[in-house]
Amino acid sequence: MSDSTRPEDELTAAVRAALAKVIDPELRRPITELGMVKSIQIGDDAAVVVEIYLTTAACPKKTEISTQVTEAVTDVPGTGAVKVVLDVMNDEQRTELRRQLRGDSPEPVIPFAQPGSLTRVYAVASGKGGVGKSSVTVNLAAALAARGLNVGLLDADIYGHSVPRMMGTTDRPAQVDSMIVPPVAHDVKIISIAQFTQGNTPVVWRGPMLHRALQQFLADVYWGDLDVLLLDLPPGTGDVAISIAQLIPNAEIIVVTTPQLAAAEVAERAGAIAVQTRQRIAGVVENMVDSPTLKMFGEGGGRQVAESLTRIMGVDVPVLGQVPLDPALVTAGDDGVPLVLSAPDTGAGAELNKVADQLASKKRGLAGMSLGLDTTRHG
Repeated sequence: MSDSTRPEDELTAAVRAALAKVIDPELRRPITELGMVKSIQIGDDAAVVVEIYLTTAACPKKTEISTQVTEAVTDVPGTGAVKVVLDVMNDEQRTELRRQLRGDSPEPVIPFAQPGSLTRVYAVASGKGGVGKSSVTVNLAAALAARGLNVGLLDADIYGHSVPRMMGTTDRPAQVDSMIVPPVAHDVKIISIAQFTQGNTPVVWRGPMLHRALQQFLADVYWGDLDVLLLDLPPGTGDVAISIAQLIPNAEIIVVTTPQLAAAEVAERAGAIAVQTRQRIAGVVENMVDSPTLKMFGEGGGRQVAESLTRIMGVDVPVLGQVPLDPALVTAGDDGVPLVLSAPDTGAGAELNKVADQLASKKRGLAGMSLGLDTTRHG
């Protein structure tokens, strides 16, 4: 140590290095990179006072951030008592943060629709309601996040939104300048119209309003670098399905059905929309598969949908999984902890994890992506 370096300078550097390991729970970046560390003060007996900027005064994660900062600084050798003081960014700081995260484009763009996007986008669709589409979607999202992937979940079922409840979160999005920061639950970034309404207020919108809401959810929300984005679509082939095809044409469709043949016929129509929208079908998930003896919901629906869509599309459409009927799947949704996390070894939990394994192993295709090749002829 040189004569000009004071012990408190070394301790300040060590504290700052420790704070670089504290990740903002919503933005998922180190707080030092986000400009959230206002000051570090070393006092008598090596007492440390750290001032932290919050993006908004109503930040729902302020307690979590304060706890993480306290623990990180306390673990630095040589520190005494630790105190965390919270402050709030001003408008200029929030604008700079938004520019740092999203750039300075005059109009928000949908990152997943760009040719260079590496995010796999799966739109989970069904023909009928009540087939467990949302249960499948939230469990796949949680399972993929548990595998270490960066996952986003968009509740595109505007009228019948249920994702926040099933993911166990009542947090509302934060706003940084003109950017929306989605809440995080079970390591999944979540956005839903339910986060913008009061109580159980119904959403009464016509088609153009639905399209605009989806556009904002995709472009104005800071999703970060996602590996996978899952969209929980409403039943049928209406406005939302068409809007998603227009806004994210590279989205792949996962069709959810039950074993009942009547439900399967409707599910085929939901999948067959891919012919008109030129989208790819990732596969079929058959939900509520009954015991071999009971067959309350019939049998063969998933296989029928897969075979029919294979003929229509001209490419193989696989059955990704057959999820057994399990009351625990319903209970887990009501409790806000997906079954793949609360009871992964049950029949339904294991099958949903198997589907997640297949999705996790897929890589983004090269369609629409620039390969960076120089096509100029050289003599």
